[in-house]
Parts: sequence; structure tokens; C-alpha cells
Amino acid sequence: MPEATHESARFVEGSILRHVVTMSATGSIGLMAIFVVDFLSLLYVSKLGDPTLTAAVGFATIVQFFAIAINIGLMIAAGALVSRAIGAGDPAGARRLATSGTIHGIVVSGLLVLAMLPFLPSFLGWIGADAETLPVATRFLWITLPSNLLMGPGMMFSGLLRAVGAARQAMYVTLGGAIVTAGLDPLLIFGAGLGVDGAAITTCFARATFALVGLWGVRQHRMLARPSLADVVADAPVMMRIALPAVLTNLAPSVASAFIAHALAKFGAVAVAGNVVIDRLTPVAFGGLFAMSGSIGPILGQNWGGGRFDRMRGVLRDGTVVTALYVLVVWIALALGAGPLTRLFGLVGVAADLFGFFCLVSGGVWFFTGLLFLANASFNNLGFPFYSTALNWGRATLGTVPPALIGAHVYGPKGVIAGVGLGSVLFGVAGIVLAFRTVATLESRAVPAPAETAHAPNAGPDATRAAAPAQSGALV
Repeated sequence: MPEATHESARFVEGSILRHVVTMSATGSIGLMAIFVVDFLSLLYVSKLGDPTLTAAVGFATIVQFFAIAINIGLMIAAGALVSRAIGAGDPAGARRLATSGTIHGIVVSGLLVLAMLPFLPSFLGWIGADAETLPVATRFLWITLPSNLLMGPGMMFSGLLRAVGAARQAMYVTLGGAIVTAGLDPLLIFGAGLGVDGAAITTCFARATFALVGLWGVRQHRMLARPSLADVVADAPVMMRIALPAVLTNLAPSVASAFIAHALAKFGAVAVAGNVVIDRLTPVAFGGLFAMSGSIGPILGQNWGGGRFDRMRGVLRDGTVVTALYVLVVWIALALGAGPLTRLFGLVGVAADLFGFFCLVSGGVWFFTGLLFLANASFNNLGFPFYSTALNWGRATLGTVPPALIGAHVYGPKGVIAGVGLGSVLFGVAGIVLAFRTVATLESRAVPAPAETAHAPNAGPDATRAAAPAQSGALV
């Protein structure tokens, strides 16, 4: 990381709306590239003409989401601490935290693979995989899960680049993996005749690219220092204090997705296949909201480090406006494109009805989901991570299970989608209200620790490390 790192605290001045839009737009390009390619990959699988294969890939993807959710939690923790150190003018502390976070991510990624592989049949069976889909999904995961050792650090590098404000280079990380996937997928699935196995192998190559491009980016910014075992161990409690609730927060949607698949499985593989298409279309259509939630974290973190509470409220306000405008445009596009997309994936019967219903109602639901994303980003970066944990698990349980079961009983597969949407509305409103109250709480307490610690005489890595637990303990 350059010694002029303090100049990278660019978010404490200038137009808040410009920062939100710029960071979100560059983040969207990279994320959308991944989501679009995943969408195309599913399209290629669907062209094999067997709904069972489409459903199997969907079941495997749900299991993978659990690993990715844990990677995201670690990325959030490292990004929050690094951006806060940058905003407070502590480049040495930021570099040390970035290094420790990367090593934590690699270790956790490896342990996660070892823990998940033996239990794949049980996981897939609970979700709803049957005798036909279980072998395909299991083989897919045995190929792809080990590459989580590459995905973990790759995601960490992307988060660190956003923490320093290098949005374009963070975009290159995800864009690189997407380009590899776009080129290899049709070659291996159709050209080499590998089918679903070809899609799995492509995933591994894409994740390797992801990690290599990310490593190049963080080295360009000199964000990593020589690893120190003492620092890695000492920083672990600070990192985990944010990472653990962030991981729990990100696991909640995966649990909800697993339950939705379980609820739809009783309507047959065709209904599951329709839901798989919905799951792949959703991040493509609403990828901008995913990107914005990841992008405002560094903006909030730097302004908290600089004591700019007025700008922190502005981030939430402008984020809400951008969310509304974005969702409106996407909603119109989905409503108009429902028919062509249904024909493109060859959806018929229950799958076609389910997909068409989603296109008509998703926009209204996703506005409130976007509000919850904004709230989660603020909680994770401002020292209240358990708020996002509580809200996400509330939505994944109370906001998903009862309404989905009731909806399935009364309206069939469409009722599952409608019930989950109702839960999103309730928790989205609660989340954004609580986010504004969080900023007000921070301002009323006027916690000066981030800035004072960094600017105090002889403040260095040890001072930053000592300050971080005190901040977290005071705020949660």
C-alpha cells in the first residue's frame, strides 16, 4: 500500500451520491459479469434437454452458497477494519490488518472444504435432491468445492481493493473470472462433451483467475506486508468479532434458499428447475443492489473514521434513492421480458408459471430487499454486526418458513414465492429504520477512538489493534 495511503481516504469529501454511484457502478460491472456468465452456464446446462440436470446444478449451487457466505463474512470484516484504518490515517495498521485477514481467509477456506465434503449427500438430501439429481449434484461439488481455497482469498482481495477505494481494480478481479467462464463453459460442456462436469471444471479455472487477478491488484497497492504469526494471531479476535456475525448474516439467505428449494421439491423436479432459473436470474437482474451494498461499506467506514456522521446519513439516503430507481428500471424490464426468457430456457408447465409470476412481482419485493442490504452494510461496517445477523436470520426464519409453508398450501409454488416476498418487505423496512438509528447512536456517543487513535503521537499497529476491540465492545 503506498505511503500516501491517507490520500486514499477519498470518501470523506466530495459528492456522496457520486461516490455511491461510482463505487456501485464499477462493482456492478464485475459482479454482473459473474452473474451473467453463471446465468449463461445454466442456460447451457438447460440446453442439454434434461430438467433433472438443471435441478441438480441448482441443488449444488445452494450448497456452494454456504461456503461463499463464509468467504463474504471474512471479506466484510477485513474490509471494514482496513477502510476504518485508512479513514483514520493509519496505513501501517491497514496493511497489517489486510495481511492478517488474507491469511485468516485462506485457513478458513481450507477447513471449510474439509468439513463439507464428507457430508454432501446429507446436505443435498435435506434440500430435496432425489435419486436422479443426487449423484450429479454430488459429483459437481466434489469438483468445485476444493476450489474454494482459491475463491476465499480472491474475494478477500476484491474486498481489500474496495476498502482502499480502488473500485476499478476490484472490478477487474471479478471480471477476469467471468471472462474465463464465458470462454471455457461452452467449450467444455458442448465441445468436449463433458456436460455438467464441464461447467464444474470451468468454475475451478474461473476461481483461479479470480485469485490471481486479485493478488495482482493488492500488490499494486502494496496492501500486504510480510506475514507475522504474532500479528495473525493477535488480529484474529478483532477480525472474528466482525467476521462471525457477518458470516451468520450471510448464511441466513443460504438457509432460506435451501428451505425454498425444499418446499418446492414436493412439486417435482420441474418446479425446482424453474426456481433454479429464478435463482440465477435474480443476481443478474438485481446485481446492482448486491454491488451497492458491498460498495457503501468503505464509504461508511472512512467517514466513520473521519467522524463525518452527516455524510454517513447521506450515504443511507442516497443509497435508498438509487435503490428505488434501479429497481424500477429492472422491474419494467423483467415484466416485459418474462415471455422471451421463459422460452429461452424451455420452461413449461409449473416452471413457466412460477417464473412468470416471479417476473411480475419481484421488483416490488426487491426494493425492500435492497433496503435490507443497505442496512446490513451499515451494521457490518459501523460496529453493530449483530443487528444484521438478527435481521437476516429473522427474514430467513420468521420471514420465510411460515409464509412459504402457508403460501405453498394455499397457492402452490407461486405461494412459496409470494410468502417469501412478504417477509422481505417487513424486514427491509425494519432494517433501514434501524440503520438510521445506528448512525444517530454513534453520533450521540461521539466515539472518537478511530480518529484519535490514528492521530495520537506514535500511534502505530499496536495502538490500532488495541483500539479496535474497545470500539467493537462499546458499540455492540
